[in-house]
Amino acid sequence: MTVRIGFIGLGIMGRPMGLNLIKAAYPLSVYARRPDMMEALTHQGATACECPQEVASQSDVIITMVSDTPDVEHVILGEKGIIHGAQADSVVIDMSTISPSATRRIAETLSKQGIQMLDAPVSGGEQGAIDGALSIMVGGKEEIFQRVLPIFEVLGKNIVHTGGHGAGQVTKACNQIVIAQTLVAISEAFILAKVSGVDPAKVRAALLGGFAGSRVLETHGQRILDHNFEPGFKARLHQKDMRISMEAAHEMGIALPGAALATQQLNALIGEGLGEEDSSALATILERVSGITI
Repeated sequence: MTVRIGFIGLGIMGRPMGLNLIKAAYPLSVYARRPDMMEALTHQGATACECPQEVASQSDVIITMVSDTPDVEHVILGEKGIIHGAQADSVVIDMSTISPSATRRIAETLSKQGIQMLDAPVSGGEQGAIDGALSIMVGGKEEIFQRVLPIFEVLGKNIVHTGGHGAGQVTKACNQIVIAQTLVAISEAFILAKVSGVDPAKVRAALLGGFAGSRVLETHGQRILDHNFEPGFKARLHQKDMRISMEAAHEMGIALPGAALATQQLNALIGEGLGEEDSSALATILERVSGITI
């Protein structure tokens, strides 16, 4: 039997993900707050819905891809939310990046109605979504993960079940912590090189061949050198993700000093009005402090 999929949230990431599901021949129902955001998918055969409840009522699997914890809570549990339309044993897959503790609460509420849930945040940015090459970090029941794995395989290449409810969100928080601090480290390295009279581009080329090499250095290092901050992932969203990480640390009573510093630098970037730029633009904050342009 063909699995019917619902998709809620058709922004930079959600739109290409939905298009890939259509290309894979899944029947797709969609909802976005702005009707025009649905047009690219309805032109390819998706069914437009008026609310999340309607999406859920005609879907076996419902994917959400929205901005923040309150948005997920609203589309799943709010008035005309998924919970009011989903059938027992349907699966809600939240691919947003939100609070792990909120994820657990939502999963528990859905389970009382017999509705399954997975948290499955992603990494890879808009290009990864377009290419169907996202890294997908999944929390929830193993058997539910296996049931919907073919759907994940349409959307991503590196798909890992990391544990129970909330584990996917914890993994995404770890991902964002590593990226934020790596961006800071790369920026500092380039500043040191420039002040020392060494070409930062040649430093990057050298580092890529050693233990310091990373995808962040490869992709975002070049962005920093070019001062090309057209967003692959907006700084304001990275700031939101780091807030989630810091809130989780607070809940558990642990210290994440490096993450806290990177968060403050992102806060400064947002304060400069650059929240719509790529998060690699935080290099400009360090440039300003050092009085130098890389």
